[in-house]
Amino acid sequence: MSSAVPHVLVIGGGIGGLCLAQGLKRAGIGVEVHERDRSRTDRLEGYRIHIDPDGAKALHACLPPEVWETFLGRTVDLGSFRFLTENLDELVVLDERARGAGAAGPLDRSHAIDRVTLRDLLLTGLDDVVRFGKKFERYERTEDGRITAFFSDGTTATGDVLVGADGVNSPVRRQYLPQARRVDTDAVGVGFKLPLTAEVRSWLTPPLSTGRSMIMAPVPYFLSISVFDRGESADVPPGAEYENYVGSAFVARRDACPPDLDDLDGPGLQRLVSRLIDGWHPHLRRLVADSDPGSVLLVPYRTSVPLEPWESTNITLLGDAVHSMSPVGGLGGNTALRDADLLCQALVAVCDEGTPVPAAIREYETGMREYGFAAVRKALRYQQQGLRSSRVAMAATKVFFRTMNSLMQRRRRDAERLAGVG
Repeated sequence: MSSAVPHVLVIGGGIGGLCLAQGLKRAGIGVEVHERDRSRTDRLEGYRIHIDPDGAKALHACLPPEVWETFLGRTVDLGSFRFLTENLDELVVLDERARGAGAAGPLDRSHAIDRVTLRDLLLTGLDDVVRFGKKFERYERTEDGRITAFFSDGTTATGDVLVGADGVNSPVRRQYLPQARRVDTDAVGVGFKLPLTAEVRSWLTPPLSTGRSMIMAPVPYFLSISVFDRGESADVPPGAEYENYVGSAFVARRDACPPDLDDLDGPGLQRLVSRLIDGWHPHLRRLVADSDPGSVLLVPYRTSVPLEPWESTNITLLGDAVHSMSPVGGLGGNTALRDADLLCQALVAVCDEGTPVPAAIREYETGMREYGFAAVRKALRYQQQGLRSSRVAMAATKVFFRTMNSLMQRRRRDAERLAGVG
């Protein structure tokens, strides 16, 4: 490494910012993470997150080997991904294990992990890096071109590079790229969490008791269900945040909901969704009705508007701070991890190859804009497809699913032949 090692200020301690910090620390680059949470235990609520191969590769590149191995030990099998009707009739089943046939290893397959567990892992070894209780307010440039960040407690921090990893309402973005916009989509989501107790296991039977399910109906809403079940795994840290549960997301067009939707509390949202799915399979209705009212969360689905390229400097953004997207499809977290890895590589090049900081960040931003806003478009397309409500659209969807199922079965047979199975 050359002596010109930049000092990096990261605003925001979500999974993207922490992944970047891990990679920079591993590379010997000075980094501070400034997080508005008061402590590492402030975020004890969350749902499972699907880490796809892009996210897995980013984590593997940035994490110390022992933390990567711990990550693998705390993931669960994704299981199958099913598209079902509201009566639980099968449309198509995508088997992750079949799709991964012949894969080289954990970098080439998807993983499921609890969000709180993942964030806890990403904090491993960063006690000297993360500063809690730091609410970012603004930044200023110093005379020598460095960046000073100002926090609400009156403190400041100065570095060579400032990274806004501070989420959908990013104050860094508002100051640095005021032209960036987020707009409402036509959808809202209601999240539920049902603890996977012995009593729930007694009635929640296949196909809903494992893997992931997407419930499609000829109405302007759908229900996504994910089972997070560790079974009897011994590698489970104590604490309620690691319990087994079924996470559900009810996604609806805004115009299919009452005008007072935003004023409803958890039980009120539960009653609304129960009313909208009246007539669906009893297990689906019970899954919503028996979920913990304290876990019910309303999320308006918003999305970033693609940005024209801007002049790169020693300030940049990653994750939701620059390309927030609809949660449908689970692309947001993986894209943030990919950002963290790419930005880490760019900053390492500053040290190893003498690349000027603005040039290194320009290379990062060029790639990030391309795949990041492609993910934004894809997530919105998934959302729109799920909300198609006509009988004709559903009939076309069923034909599509049957065709896809046939193709997947053929690919599985081909993969098994190549692997010498059967």
